Order: sequence, then C-alpha cells, then structure tokens
Amino acid sequence: MRITRCPIDVPLQPGQTLLLPEEAANHLARVLRLREGDACVLFNGDGHDYHATLLSAGKREVSVRIERAEALQNESPLPILLLQGIARGEKMDLILQKATELGVAQILPVNAERTEVKLDAARAEKRVAHWNNVVQSACGQSGRARIPAVHAPQSLAAASAALPADTLRLTLDPQGQHRLSTLQPAPAGGIVIAIGPEGGWSPRDRDQLAAAGFQGLQLGPRVLRTETAGLAAIAALQARLGDLG
Repeated sequence: MRITRCPIDVPLQPGQTLLLPEEAANHLARVLRLREGDACVLFNGDGHDYHATLLSAGKREVSVRIERAEALQNESPLPILLLQGIARGEKMDLILQKATELGVAQILPVNAERTEVKLDAARAEKRVAHWNNVVQSACGQSGRARIPAVHAPQSLAAASAALPADTLRLTLDPQGQHRLSTLQPAPAGGIVIAIGPEGGWSPRDRDQLAAAGFQGLQLGPRVLRTETAGLAAIAALQARLGDLG
C-alpha cells in the first residue's frame, strides 16, 4: 500500500503532536479522505521522512502524532543548478516538476532578452510561491526529502554574477567544446546548466554567458525546446556524473 507523503513547513520530531496547517490538512483529510488512525508521511526539506498517524480529522482541524523519523539517502551526489529562462505557464511548471524528479538541487529562473513572460514584483512573488508548490508536490511524488531551492527571478546578468565560483558552467551548443563522454568529475560546487527561454538565447545573452565562464555542451544535433532541453541535459548529466548511471 502506498503511503501518502505531504510537505509541511514546520520543524518536526518523533513524539510530537501537532495541528496541520490548512493546506496540508485539506489535502490529507478533504482531498485524500484520510481518517483517524490512518498513516501518512510528512517532510519539511530537512532530509527526513516523518511517519505520522492521524489523531483527528475534523472539519476545522486535523492533528497528527509523529511516530518516527527516517533519514533518506536518495539525493544525487551531483549538485545541479538549473538556470532556466522563464517559460510560459504550464511549460515552466513542467520544467520545475520534472527537474525536481531528476534530482536538481536548485532552480534559478532568469529574464533573458527574448523572455516572453514579463513579471513585475507582485506577479513574481506570486509566481515563485506557485513554483515552490510545484516543486514540493514533485518531491512528495518522487520520494525526495530535500526540497530544491527556487530562487526569485533575476536578470541573466545578475544571475550570472551571483553564481558560486567553484562550478562547471554549461549551456547547450551543437558546436560546444564539451561532450558528455569527455566531461570530468564536476568541481565541488557542482554544475550550472543554462537553458534559454522559448525564444532562445540572443547574441547578447550568449556574450553574457561566455563572459560569466559558461562553456558549450554538445547534446546531439537537434534543436530542443526549452521544456525539453533542460530536462534532457539534467538526465544526461546525472547519467554521466550523478546517480542515474
């Protein structure tokens, strides 16, 4: 029998009894219709699954008791940061969902010259909250107990300047200097893979990426859409240097 996993943004420990926040309570009791005595698993991003039992499942509140904590060891040894040109609506949701399933560690949405989605501060805040919900749900489905960080959108220039120093920085390029077969073990900081928006990287974007130390990675002769490119690259890098081999 499959145990339901549910994200919850509170500290957890065995023996603890707590009332669930509204969203988690609604999901477990109203959507999944769990009842008193049913089991569930909570996770808060600290690397543990917290096995719990529902104590009450009323209309106004749902309470649980944490029975035990289980440390999970299913994170990839290869830290990958996806620097993703913002895509529209469901495409961006798909990218975040599948990148999470594939083990990405961080996601940094960027505004590039050809980005079609323009977000003011208020819209960006709401979009990031939505993206975090997408990522948390993907963690629940895929069994991850570490939740990838979804950063606030930045310009490509600002994002490139803020990247950690000890990283291998790659962007897809059919003429790139790197091939999967020739990649060496990644530096301690991991890999940053930069994927353009729906309109692709502009010449100015490519100049900015090159100035920030990004190098081309050959990943086949075909042009991939933005919702395909990042996922294909993450899967290929995980197979070559991570835990999909």
